[in-house]
Amino acid sequence: MLFMQQTFTRVWCGGFMPVEQSSLPGVERICVFCGASPGARPEYAEATVELARMLVAEGIGVVYGGGGVGLMGVLADAVLAEGGEIIGVIPRALVDREIAHRDVDMRVVGSMHERKALMAELSDAFVALPGGIGTLEELFEVYTWAQLGLHSKPCAILNVAGYFDGIAAFLGHAVEERFLRVEHLEVLMVETEAAPLVERLREYKPDSLQPKWIDRGET
Repeated sequence: MLFMQQTFTRVWCGGFMPVEQSSLPGVERICVFCGASPGARPEYAEATVELARMLVAEGIGVVYGGGGVGLMGVLADAVLAEGGEIIGVIPRALVDREIAHRDVDMRVVGSMHERKALMAELSDAFVALPGGIGTLEELFEVYTWAQLGLHSKPCAILNVAGYFDGIAAFLGHAVEERFLRVEHLEVLMVETEAAPLVERLREYKPDSLQPKWIDRGET
């Protein structure tokens, strides 16, 4: 946690500011997790472009993993085409592998841990688009932090073409098996379209959650 606190201090002291005033109270930047591959369906890229345009129209900056290929590249290109703010965060070891985007405001860091810490601190909310295990790992880390009360930022999934249906079903199963509280399940917003997702982010109000642990001390 000390490393994360030091990193966060450096970020805010840097004074990064959004391009224009956000229309979402308390949300100036949204971190978007998405794949370094385009996926098998054109709907994935189409939804990425739609979300990017909507965020720029709302005056919201974007933070992402810094890649110039796959859905990451689609996201960055769409934000830049609309004149929006986008910050990329990428470990030095992945600059060539993920082909870092040349035109975004890039932060090159030393490790994946630094990447996730910086992306989290720069952002006021988190949205996952289709992607692989890296996307899921990033989403579930910030979702776990919310469950533990380490932050009160909204977490969301844009479930394009049913891509995340299996994840949603698994989380429901975890509630049924008493490994996840239903109120913690509800912390993770799931929408199939960008417009209602942005609307839910606009209406989000952090509530005080019950402790993470289930059945502890119960008879």
